[in-house]
Amino acid sequence: MQIKPEPAGKDRSFTAQARRAQIVQATIETIAEFGYAQTSFGRIAEKANLSSTRLISYHFAGKQELMAQVAADLYQDIAEFMTKRLIGQRSASGALRGYIEGNIEYIATHRHQMKALLDIFLSGVLSDGEPTTALVSVGPVEQILRDGQASGEFRDFDPMVVAACIQRGIDAVPMLLQMRPDLDLAACAAEMATLFELATKSEAT
Repeated sequence: MQIKPEPAGKDRSFTAQARRAQIVQATIETIAEFGYAQTSFGRIAEKANLSSTRLISYHFAGKQELMAQVAADLYQDIAEFMTKRLIGQRSASGALRGYIEGNIEYIATHRHQMKALLDIFLSGVLSDGEPTTALVSVGPVEQILRDGQASGEFRDFDPMVVAACIQRGIDAVPMLLQMRPDLDLAACAAEMATLFELATKSEAT
């Protein structure tokens, strides 16, 4: 789903941007506490200490647009986190381990955000019956795998298939946390990184 660009004028002001960010943060906290199904503009307004739900409707046309903005902001935050996490990696194998461990580190340190993101996608509010780009995208990790094959670090395999396995494994971690809140995520990250290191390494290395 495309996020509508903000109109010119006052909606681009610092105050409007701050209000939108406030509403998005309150939405994340509300979903994390009550679940998507029980999240209403009323509860979001209460969480954000807003005087009226009309302040939400002024910035977002409806619940779907608000949820799309929440998802877009969270994916942007994850992308920025991962960019910093992968700076300085000089090998494909190091980048692959960093990608897996970095994603799970984000999950470990942003539990409310990940619970909200999971609930939004499981609700189907953004899909319109079709898979969303975010749910099927394996671009970053696929590129790491292709680079590793080009350098000879990784064996011959279909990078899209392996990338999908890696990404879906990472995506399953928030669901595991729903069942096991005490899950040791550092150990989980290390195990998953080792698993795919062994699965992808070249026999020559």
